[in-house]
Amino acid sequence: MCGRFLLTSPIEALRRIFGVSSGLNIPARYNIAPTQSTVVVRRTAEGGRELVLLRWGLVPSWAKDLSIGAKLINARADTVATKPSFRAAFRQRRCLVPADGFYEWKETQPGKPKQPYLIARADRQPFAFAGLWEHWQDGQQTVETFTLITTDANATLMPIHHRMPVILAATDYATWLDPASKGAEALLKPAPDDLLATTPISTRVNSVRNDEPGLIEPVADAPAAAPATKSAGKKASSQGSLF
Repeated sequence: MCGRFLLTSPIEALRRIFGVSSGLNIPARYNIAPTQSTVVVRRTAEGGRELVLLRWGLVPSWAKDLSIGAKLINARADTVATKPSFRAAFRQRRCLVPADGFYEWKETQPGKPKQPYLIARADRQPFAFAGLWEHWQDGQQTVETFTLITTDANATLMPIHHRMPVILAATDYATWLDPASKGAEALLKPAPDDLLATTPISTRVNSVRNDEPGLIEPVADAPAAAPATKSAGKKASSQGSLF
């Protein structure tokens, strides 16, 4: 699953890239974690786009309380259209989740701390994850939440882990956001192999309390990562595999 990412681009850049107008004043975030809020781009009722703050961890409208959101931070591409927790949002409430990169942890030696990696575009430009959003209400309390969709890893990510978040091409934003589009499911595929680059970074990123630029500085003495396996990915801990 995808469990940590960063968004550091200024709001002016996000307005230009995603075609939105927003008065939001958002700080650079280097360690966004589940249950925290971040900006999401979604379609308005008039067919435009808006940038809003939503909580990470999808809470379906039928949920009894908010606790289910911590379990629904990701949706698998192969079941998102049919799984009860996600299918309504997939049909009507798709969104873009802006990011400048995400993190993954790789076991290099049994019993040793996992090595974290920053995964970002090779050109370090911002991008968008494919996401879904939901509206949940209990009396006077209203909460809007989102989840990220994951798929199989591409060749670049496979040495670290067998899953990755879906990263949409800019030319596909309109298709993804349009609930009338019939081509949305076809967009849920691995990113091109040459789009991303991986950088070993400090284990300080393991703690969500750390949220500063130093987290993405490369470390020179990181051990080499062995090829990932599906069985290894399923055994990951909360500060281990995040996809």
